[in-house]
Amino acid sequence: MRLLLIPLAVVLGLPLATDVQAAPDSHEAGGESLDDSGAPTGTDKRARKARGSRSKSRGKSRRHRHGKAEGFAVSDAKLRPMPPPPPSGNLHLVNIARHEELKVNIYNEDGSYNVESLKAITHLFRCKRTDVERDIEPRLLTVLSHVYDHYEAPIELLSGFRNQRKTTSYHYKASASDVRVPGVPPKKLRAYVESLDAGGMGIGLYPRSEFVHVDVRPPPSYRWVDYSRSDPDSPDKRPPRGWRKKSRKLRS
Repeated sequence: MRLLLIPLAVVLGLPLATDVQAAPDSHEAGGESLDDSGAPTGTDKRARKARGSRSKSRGKSRRHRHGKAEGFAVSDAKLRPMPPPPPSGNLHLVNIARHEELKVNIYNEDGSYNVESLKAITHLFRCKRTDVERDIEPRLLTVLSHVYDHYEAPIELLSGFRNQRKTTSYHYKASASDVRVPGVPPKKLRAYVESLDAGGMGIGLYPRSEFVHVDVRPPPSYRWVDYSRSDPDSPDKRPPRGWRKKSRKLRS
């Protein structure tokens, strides 16, 4: 009888018991493939959709646990068509690591930058490992003044200039800051900073460390979310090899 059923199953296109195998789950087999923007590839999008919302949640939590940063370049259509009007120039900055506080206005009465104010900010932004200073990019200070005008609260500086081995970092170029505003959720702060971007800004959200990275850079603008924990001992953040504490000032 069994011999008669086997040909019938083949004719009807039914699977034989000896041929049945479990389909591999792409998450368990190694996770999703990500393209250069940090988004899942087209194949993984279709597979993820088929697996349903439960697999989505599982995949999302897996990426969060491993601290993968997800980023993308911003299209011109999502930026401001024109830069915002100049801010007041007022800044109230608090260096968290050094417990130092500074209140200045970055402008002179004629709208030019106040040299003494810029020097004071450069000192506040100095590398917390080596005490080395580099002139802070004034365009970054303009953005931070907008933030101060909007929230009317001190801006806490977690990291400014870093005299480090990774020289491609905008922190090393003195055009980046890691900041937060007391009482303002990081997502809300990020949304406001994004509203100022007319091109040439990098804005990163760090949910676990609860701060927002803000930098000015050549276009295109860039956005990312990084779920990793802050690692001040990362090799990239260490002082340059052979560095000696000879000069406290680096010229741009």
